[in-house]
Amino acid sequence: MTVSLHEDMAEKYDKLPSTKLKSDSACMSIKIIILAAGQGTRMQSGVPKVLHPLAGQAMLIRILNTCKQIKSSEIFVIGGYQFEILKKAVDASYGVHWLYQEKQLGTAHAVGLAAPLVQEQDQVIVLAGDVPLISEQTITRLLALCSSKQMGIVTQNLHDPSGYGRIKRDQKNNISGIVEHKDASADELEITEINTGIMAIPGKFLLTALPQIKNHNAQKEFYLTDIIALAVESGIGVASLHAKHDFEVKGVNSKKQLADLERQYQRFLADQYMAQQGVSFIDPNRVDFRGSCDFQEDVQIDVNVIFEGENKIGKRCRIGANCILKNVVLGDEVVIEAMSLLENASVESNATIGPFARLRPGTEIKQGGKVGNFVEVKNSILGKNSKANHLSYIGDASIGEEVNIGAGTITCNYDGVNKYKTIIEDYAFIGSNTSLIAPVTIGKGANIGAGSAISKEAPANKLTLARAKQIVIDKWQRPKKQPRKNKPEK
Repeated sequence: MTVSLHEDMAEKYDKLPSTKLKSDSACMSIKIIILAAGQGTRMQSGVPKVLHPLAGQAMLIRILNTCKQIKSSEIFVIGGYQFEILKKAVDASYGVHWLYQEKQLGTAHAVGLAAPLVQEQDQVIVLAGDVPLISEQTITRLLALCSSKQMGIVTQNLHDPSGYGRIKRDQKNNISGIVEHKDASADELEITEINTGIMAIPGKFLLTALPQIKNHNAQKEFYLTDIIALAVESGIGVASLHAKHDFEVKGVNSKKQLADLERQYQRFLADQYMAQQGVSFIDPNRVDFRGSCDFQEDVQIDVNVIFEGENKIGKRCRIGANCILKNVVLGDEVVIEAMSLLENASVESNATIGPFARLRPGTEIKQGGKVGNFVEVKNSILGKNSKANHLSYIGDASIGEEVNIGAGTITCNYDGVNKYKTIIEDYAFIGSNTSLIAPVTIGKGANIGAGSAISKEAPANKLTLARAKQIVIDKWQRPKKQPRKNKPEK
């Protein structure tokens, strides 16, 4: 049965709690409606489709960050599948107005939920929650097309338009309508210009057109794309623009599409860093950016490096293969050797980290410092030109300048309840296989003998030992292996 959107929604508008948000202002505003109600069955996941991450952010969060850059705008998200989970994933600071689509009856049906909150003088932007890379620049350009007598849409020419609605144009090359892929004829499937689903619609026309949309199609859904034909019939102009980059308008319906878009976007970011900040990549196809980076000149990055959060990388730094940097600040000419993990840490100029090193939150490595293989540092300061080259754990410590931390040194900072601090002053030498039992202070220039367990202050410029007495058992004999006895029979 074919029904109109007006007939389906008329009794539901008054039941929506969010209608109380209707603005009292008579001036124009921008209403951004994000469609995010679908389950995304092709994702083969229990997670709502729009919460799957791309470049380190959930797709919906990525769109919201873009929308926040649009001035004088209100953001509405139409949710459905796992609605409460969706809401919990979005911080209140985004100021989102949430609307619930109980039944997924099509895109026009979803936009219709927000219709009571739209005023005639508004401009309405419609975005898809599974098209995560739309840019603020493209949205701004789209808004410039929209007026009281014209709506705007984003289209794109794709080599493979499969699955997308096709843009129909008349003999004068004006847009005359959109046909969905499932409803398209053989000739229409040859069209390569696709509908991205991204539109700017004058509020007055939207409110007039929505009740006229019917579900006369293969899916029995209310398609927002039908508004294009209604605009043509009503004498409302339909202007179009292309996004600068294809990835801005690509939708995600499966894990494969998500992975393909991830790689395309990551390569774009690598190209940007090479062109604009002079970064050198051994292979720009094998690097991941899951946040923002500020690179100074002549940085060299090996393969499979991951940047998360906000990172600042100084001049002539070299980052080895398979490293992860999260919220890290590097000074100039820092070397991060392969297989190292740095998180919420700072490393000053000419320092060396790794290979196989871990810097945990709160770590500060001063100029010329060295943290070698299988060394873990947490919430500690390693002073200028100090080094811990092998197999050590340094936690909650303040280490001065020119200190040598021998292999196997451990700061015993935790008693199971509380954390305690270790202080090692300038020029101290800590012998291998030493346990520093905090709270403890190692004085300036002190030497700690290898194999010591230090629990009291070690004075400056003295050798301190804390070892058990070595003894020899003359009559000791190595045990001999006894023959295995047969098991008794049952």
